[in-house]
Amino acid sequence: MSRILYFDCGSGIAGDMLLGALVDLGLPIDLLRSALATLPLKDYRVESSVVRRGSLRATRVEVVVGAEAEGHGHRHHHHRGLTDILAILEQSGLDKAVKERAAGLFRRLAEVEAGAHGTAIEKVHFHEVGAVDSIVDIVGGVFGLAWLGVERMVASPLNLGSGTVTMSHGTFPVPAPATARLVEGVPVYGAGDGELTTPTGALLVTGHAQAYGALPLMRIERIGYGAGGRETEDRPNLLRLILGEAADAPNPGEHVLVLETEIDDMSPQFCGPLIEKLLSAGAWDAYYTPIFMKKGRPGIQVTVLADCARREAIEGVLFRETTTIGVRWQEWERSCLAREVVTVETRYGPIRVKCAQAGGRTLNAQPEFDDCATAADKAGVPTKEVWAATVAAYRGARGDSERG
Repeated sequence: MSRILYFDCGSGIAGDMLLGALVDLGLPIDLLRSALATLPLKDYRVESSVVRRGSLRATRVEVVVGAEAEGHGHRHHHHRGLTDILAILEQSGLDKAVKERAAGLFRRLAEVEAGAHGTAIEKVHFHEVGAVDSIVDIVGGVFGLAWLGVERMVASPLNLGSGTVTMSHGTFPVPAPATARLVEGVPVYGAGDGELTTPTGALLVTGHAQAYGALPLMRIERIGYGAGGRETEDRPNLLRLILGEAADAPNPGEHVLVLETEIDDMSPQFCGPLIEKLLSAGAWDAYYTPIFMKKGRPGIQVTVLADCARREAIEGVLFRETTTIGVRWQEWERSCLAREVVTVETRYGPIRVKCAQAGGRTLNAQPEFDDCATAADKAGVPTKEVWAATVAAYRGARGDSERG
């Protein structure tokens, strides 16, 4: 049975709130610190404490930076470009999947900032997000969400707040320009004073959530509360994460958005980055089909599968990144097998296996390819050997379980 993580963003979301909720949910703070310590960043520390927001207990995780980390109370914010941040990620000791997800988020943020300021991506310099604390918040959030190992993430509509927010570029109405662009195509509303959803929080939730709406049908396992840095009068300043197993619904079907367009005048060099940008924008899957178009010209059909709430965001990527002048879309019903990820021990280390189930039976089991490739590189053996060893280990563990 698949596991679900639900982001309850009734009081918005920020990077530090997500870290606090993850630690409250069970992420060991020392494991988080060890992962972040592989980043080539200095002069900061990660503090965790139990606090109260309103009448509720929560975990507060704070990144203390620069001279403030030494107790002098003065913070220095560095302006970094996308290339600087990608280099920091590449030099870290984080898992490949975490590096790639974090890099994709920073690239998306660079595109948003470039669009907001009318400049090229390579000329974008992050101010608030380029600071050490924001880099740690984003990378730590990606690491913690990957640590949970859930198959599906769903978020409530995002509460953006109201009023104004002051940043390095000046004072702006809420939502801030970057936040407004990051939540395009996502259900949002404004309630409460001040900025409740920050650019960092918007980047993390929209980069991971596959759907938006009410709490899905699930059996709750644990709940984590992450505290923001200030008290709010009308509601506790908390992000709530709800972790559980998907429950069987009376109707197993679900809606899926299918977008398609045909292209015959675009360089194939742009095809690889296009898929990455579509996935970063929230697509579940995207693929190309070779076709022949009018006048016998070869072309491609781009097909994208996504949650219905992501239509405008996906269309935006297609219009910006391709030469198409039209996109058609429709909503389909689909039936899915229940999914579960299990970890098996092999002689090459632990490897995750994706299992598809129906009626209490496992109908398909596939080792996680990235895990196999990483283990193969470390052991100096072909990836197919790690794959075969994982399949054998899974079958052996399953046989022992059935005999037990």
